[in-house]
Amino acid sequence: MMMRRLPSLAGLEAFVAVARHGSVKSAAAELALSMPALSRRIQSLERHLGEALFDREHHAMRLTNSGERLISALNPALDALRDAVASAVGEKDELRLRLNVRPLFAQQRLFPRLPELRADHPHLHIDIDTSNHAEARLGEDHDAAIILAQDIDPALHAIRLDSDHILPIAARRYGDGPDRISVPEQLQRMTVLLHRDMPDTFRAWRRAIGMEWLEPHAIDYFDSGPLMLEAAAQGVGIAFMHGHHLSDARDDRLIRLFDFDVASRYSYWFVCRPRALKRPAVKIFHDWLAKAAI
Repeated sequence: MMMRRLPSLAGLEAFVAVARHGSVKSAAAELALSMPALSRRIQSLERHLGEALFDREHHAMRLTNSGERLISALNPALDALRDAVASAVGEKDELRLRLNVRPLFAQQRLFPRLPELRADHPHLHIDIDTSNHAEARLGEDHDAAIILAQDIDPALHAIRLDSDHILPIAARRYGDGPDRISVPEQLQRMTVLLHRDMPDTFRAWRRAIGMEWLEPHAIDYFDSGPLMLEAAAQGVGIAFMHGHHLSDARDDRLIRLFDFDVASRYSYWFVCRPRALKRPAVKIFHDWLAKAAI
């Protein structure tokens, strides 16, 4: 029986990149290809397999059922290939962790405790990355990540690091004087600030306090927690964030508005692929994080 010829590695590489980003433009930038060149690789792979791997939409590429099956089958094979390459070139098994972490978590909760970890494991090195889409890049650009999310892919190993409440955080001047905000209805003339990792925060808060009809003057989105807190301190808007974001900031310019206690569905999570725990650097950090109660 004749064995089926394998598709080109270039086509598979293009497929994995587009599946990870959900965008031809982003995948092409990562691979240093033009968008037409990358599209041709995907089309060639689809012709080879006789299956459509993506549903093409205006601004996104969504995996078909065939595409989902292929990416699920490729991930362990790609992991094995990376291990084989590392072994062949004699890659050192040094204690180096490539960690993706949200900037505010790193600033408020990780960095103050890292000296403890360094004291116990002086040979552990941590490369920090704060870019987005961490989950999709696990096993490639990152060994592990600390993300802010509601739900976690069940294929990943995860430990939940916290649970918290949603707070409206504002500049101190909104606590008293002529600019005082004393009732939620006043938010109708204010700008609400939301983090892109927590887009449902304000909606959940107003629903919990029985004011689903409440609409702010505007909503601005941020991808940086530290910048979001600074914007709130400067009076740019009212930031809807977690309670520890305010308490850990230790910023006298900021106050909490209102007394509503609204539980958040978002949490910080440590995530990695299960096989990554076999690497000493990942296991050391994982075990320390689980015990440190950061």
